[in-house]
Amino acid sequence: MRERFYKWLTACSKRLGPGFFSWIAQGIAAGYFVLFPNRTLMSVRFYKALYPHRTRFYHYWCAWCQFRNFTSVFLDRFLLSSGGLIRNTFDGRHYLRQAIEEKRGGILLMSHLGNWEVGARLLRRAMPELRLMLYVGQRVKDQIERMQKQDLAASGIRILAVDQEGGSAFDLVEGIAFLRSGGFVSMAGDMIWRHDQRAVTARFLNHWVQLPEAPHVLALIARVPVYVFFASSRGQGHYHFSICPPIDVQAASRADRIEAIRRSVQAYAELVEGHLRRHPFEWYHFQAFLGEPVEPSKSL
Repeated sequence: MRERFYKWLTACSKRLGPGFFSWIAQGIAAGYFVLFPNRTLMSVRFYKALYPHRTRFYHYWCAWCQFRNFTSVFLDRFLLSSGGLIRNTFDGRHYLRQAIEEKRGGILLMSHLGNWEVGARLLRRAMPELRLMLYVGQRVKDQIERMQKQDLAASGIRILAVDQEGGSAFDLVEGIAFLRSGGFVSMAGDMIWRHDQRAVTARFLNHWVQLPEAPHVLALIARVPVYVFFASSRGQGHYHFSICPPIDVQAASRADRIEAIRRSVQAYAELVEGHLRRHPFEWYHFQAFLGEPVEPSKSL
């Protein structure tokens, strides 16, 4: 959705109610589902990996549920920005509280599984003592993305926009300094932004996938744990947050670093897969994600 259309839609919805927003957004989702078959087929392939013994019709139905549910991301952003009530419940909050009390930072690793944007904004409301820096990709032409970052910054979250054509070493230095001062750095753990980005191979849904190395390298260098965070919808106006037990990325020597990072990446992939099986239609990753199937005789 372009900025001008999005503003028109939100203005109308303030007068006509969120049902109008939802109706229009689902119409757009249906258009994408029908008119962009390559994107739809990527989703069908993904759900075939998740449900290998179900029919192809079922995989298409899953893909449609994914497209339709994605509209809730925009609807809930609208509700949150217009003062609507969105409540949340929480598992694992004590992990963050303990880290804050000990003045230790951490990597808050998010995914395109559930609504990470609403999750970050509500997390700041629920834990105002949490100092949060969010790394986000910067796409100059994406107008909605620019509005999204403005809303996040207004929530008290420090935004570090990284150029997707090539980040700067200063971006990492700034993140490490923030972590060592007791802050939390949040990044997406499942999105490769550019072809030359450093990645680690992990096993996911019995396929090989490439996941970014940077969050785990930051944790290793700053000597802070990785906390995997999920924000899942529990129905209209209700989100459930999950903070998983911390993953320590530690290496006894420089030679052990690669293996320590690989273990952390694989642990993250397994947590995402487990959460995905409980919330299959909140997978909002619309790019090619799965690589080749894992051959039974091969492992990492």
